[in-house]
Amino acid sequence: MPENRQLSNRWGRRDNHAMTTIIPEVPAAAVELVRLGRRRAGRPAVQDLSLSLPRGQVLGLLGVNGAGKSTTLSMIAGALRPDSGSIRLDGRDFLEQPEMARQWIGWLPERAPLWPELNVIEHLDAHGRLRGLHGTTLREARTTIIERLELQPLARRLAGVLSQGQRQRLGLACALLHRPALLVLDEPANALDPVQVAALRRLIREQATAGTAVILSTHLLAEVTAVCDRVAILHEGTLRHDGPVHGDDYAALERTFFEIAMHNQHDAARAA
Repeated sequence: MPENRQLSNRWGRRDNHAMTTIIPEVPAAAVELVRLGRRRAGRPAVQDLSLSLPRGQVLGLLGVNGAGKSTTLSMIAGALRPDSGSIRLDGRDFLEQPEMARQWIGWLPERAPLWPELNVIEHLDAHGRLRGLHGTTLREARTTIIERLELQPLARRLAGVLSQGQRQRLGLACALLHRPALLVLDEPANALDPVQVAALRRLIREQATAGTAVILSTHLLAEVTAVCDRVAILHEGTLRHDGPVHGDDYAALERTFFEIAMHNQHDAARAA
């Protein structure tokens, strides 16, 4: 009996150890918005907005003009401070640590802010230094992004003489130069020709595959179905839809979008 008891005790200890489950820590979202709000010109531009985006996912942000898309992106990028709510980057309070934007975020506004008297290389060097890149690291990053976006023929050209499409590509290069964990794109396909749009789509998917979280604001539903994993629809500053999207979902997405946009127009007309 003592021997059986010893065997039983030993097996019991092994069973208990084997049944112990180690729960892996869930990684923090690349960006999380919690009840975000912002007023502009005395009116609410964004209201009570909550969204979360993991690494490696592309979120399409849709909405009619004035829906709050650009205001939302400006707050995420750190250019505007919200009146209420919070923003967390990798689990950390962005509003308390705004310096995170330098290395964590790559932002392409709707109109890329460029200095007309600087050439392409000078632009990339200036943006790189602002992001903390120097010396060999900066030169290697600059060479890589110039090659990736096929900017070699424009490298010595002044930004002031670039076409709108070329300026857009330079703005995208500046946003990608430091390999951000979060890429924020506001109408990035503006002024791009069809070949460049296809290249942009491939680039966005490459970034997602590498683990970058991407937010893509656009008016084009086809852009969302072509490149995005999820879609969020804003209307009058509030989130009206958030769900997955697939390449064959164009008709369903179009229906959802117009139901949200037109329903609210009809409500406004009746109220008037």
